[in-house]
Amino acid sequence: MQPYLEHLNMTSTDVDETIRFLLTAMPKLCVRGGGDGVKAKHWVHVGTDESYLCIEDRGATEKGPHQPYVHPGMNHLGFVVEDGAAVAERLRAAGYREGSTYLDHPHRHRYYFFDHDENEYEFVQYLSDDPAERNDYDL
Repeated sequence: MQPYLEHLNMTSTDVDETIRFLLTAMPKLCVRGGGDGVKAKHWVHVGTDESYLCIEDRGATEKGPHQPYVHPGMNHLGFVVEDGAAVAERLRAAGYREGSTYLDHPHRHRYYFFDHDENEYEFVQYLSDDPAERNDYDL
């Protein structure tokens, strides 16, 4: 079996808003399940049959002091999507803050957006099925 990332667990100040962001960007995802717990007041799994994000409410009302790309911790989540421009348009229309956009690589386009907690997400559209072209970092 080839190893793969099954899930990522993240804490949100507003679980429903995080779900809205994810389903706006990627409508084919679904809420797989959820519940209430002792440590996590409320948790939800959003994803596919194979992988998901676990989003938890642990009572935080604001994001902590982590500065992405400076402090240890998550910098961004990357998702492969079929149509990056369509994802970007949906997120813009829904009012989400846009980060960088990279359209200069001949084999991939990348779009970055932030959710309400300032978590950064990358949506990459590959324009080639050839792994050597998709993973060419010299261009």
